[in-house]
Amino acid sequence: MPQAQPAEASSVTVNGYSVHFSAQSTDQLPTEVARQYNIVRSKNRAMLNVSIISEATGESGTGSVEVKTVNLTGQLKTVTMRKIQEQDAVYYIGEIPVANSETLVFDITITPDNSDEPIEVRFKRQFYTN
Repeated sequence: MPQAQPAEASSVTVNGYSVHFSAQSTDQLPTEVARQYNIVRSKNRAMLNVSIISEATGESGTGSVEVKTVNLTGQLKTVTMRKIQEQDAVYYIGEIPVANSETLVFDITITPDNSDEPIEVRFKRQFYTN
């Protein structure tokens, strides 16, 4: 199973797919964007955003996106991902509560449709709420 190394970067390319990922506090979202996608804006909530791009076509792709998240004390945090589709773009987003100075380690398994090879990404991000 292909696996990307822990990354600070926001994308990896494996098996003909580029996977883009980011995590940010939801209070950084514009109000109209949060409202449109039913996201609670708060400095104590983070949003994970994942997208799959076909290297062959450059188009947004679909697939399954599963996430396991833990903080540095080993506390498991559940992130339920949901698919957002706008015209030609597809995103997978999930929200999670965060505390000040909390570092989360995201383990993401992406299996693009039309592929039986999962792509695994691990990255960590520290959040500041004060």
